[in-house]
Amino acid sequence: MSETTAAQPDIQMDDVAAYMEALGARARAAARAMARAPTAAKDAALAAMAQAIEDQAARLAEANARDLEAGRARGLDAALLDRLELTPARIAAMAEGLRQIAALPDPVGEVTELRFRPSGIQVGRMRVPLGVIGIIYESRPNVTADAAGLCLKAGNAAILRGGSEAIHSNRAIAACIRGGLEAAGLPADAVQVVETTDRAAVGALLRMKAYVDVIVPRGGKGLIERVSRESEIPVIKHLDGVCHVYIDDRADLEKAVRVAYNAKTQRYGTCNTMETLLVAEGVAERVLPELARRYREAGVELRGCPRARVILGEEAVRPATEDDWRAEYLAPILAVRVVAGLDEAIAHIETYGSHHTDAIVTEDWSRARRFLREVDSSSVMVNASTRFADGFEYGLGAEIGISTDKLHARGPVGLEGLTTLKWIVLGDGHVRE
Repeated sequence: MSETTAAQPDIQMDDVAAYMEALGARARAAARAMARAPTAAKDAALAAMAQAIEDQAARLAEANARDLEAGRARGLDAALLDRLELTPARIAAMAEGLRQIAALPDPVGEVTELRFRPSGIQVGRMRVPLGVIGIIYESRPNVTADAAGLCLKAGNAAILRGGSEAIHSNRAIAACIRGGLEAAGLPADAVQVVETTDRAAVGALLRMKAYVDVIVPRGGKGLIERVSRESEIPVIKHLDGVCHVYIDDRADLEKAVRVAYNAKTQRYGTCNTMETLLVAEGVAERVLPELARRYREAGVELRGCPRARVILGEEAVRPATEDDWRAEYLAPILAVRVVAGLDEAIAHIETYGSHHTDAIVTEDWSRARRFLREVDSSSVMVNASTRFADGFEYGLGAEIGISTDKLHARGPVGLEGLTTLKWIVLGDGHVRE
């Protein structure tokens, strides 16, 4: 995207439908070219994008500073500002994510399960791109690079509609992406960032089933609910990140403290941050005081059940309400509940969880296996922080999002989640008798 384009004023509302229609038509044409693009060209584009992001780090930081200043003036809360900020480390991580995607095997064209049938034909399955992916997201400008890279490597075209609060950052990142595509000889329209901040663009994108194959929303509950309600196109999504850590009464308490502390405090504004801590009553009096001390030093507010308040002191823990068990705080607030044991912990997670990420800390492998089998979440962990639940940590490179749905993609959505399978048949003049 050129500097001239980036400096253009927002498209007028009356033109939004026509503008989005044009984006869709260009994306569909680009998708056909991307489906046949060789791996070497896709990897060259990713490498050029990563280099451009590093070369333009100062410009990206300057554009992001404009967004942060506007966000503070609008009264955005600390969690949203944290998601919006592009620190030097996050800019470097965008480039590293693109290089990791380039290093991954190309899934497109992979043939699996090829076998002979009694008729003599061979039947198998081939992995192919989804086509055009519409991505609607809020706050985090790094999604622009992550989504572009994943869609590109999986042979798709992408239409990216970021939040108005990140418009300057997204435009600056888009310039790096466009330059990388052009340097590799791929169509620049393979990744298009919606230039208008008009909310009507979202509605238009959700109706563009003639051009768009899949919608991926990334953002707050309001955005995802709207997309799920209004979209005429299949959606890959998760709604909430109400994640739990359960400390079993057969846990190594040193491990438990380390895992539960990290799961909450490593970063507050992410969907895989622990929001509710469950502790078996057999170890609650031994482990909760040390955790409460550490949380207090980190500025984390605790909201607990009656038993937790007795152990920690009622003045130190606010009473938890029914809403607290369902809350995705995205903030330094933690709900704490003492449970009888594994059965009650699993029942609590089933009642209040969001099927995102849940962890158990235990040295009892039979209990760990029960937790893995019975907790119905997209990621289930043993003796590990919920903060590991993302594509980068799973070896997928960057991720396009987390899916808590059960069809097509579940958990962190990387390259394979952005492809589908079709049946192929190989014959040699075979006819059906």
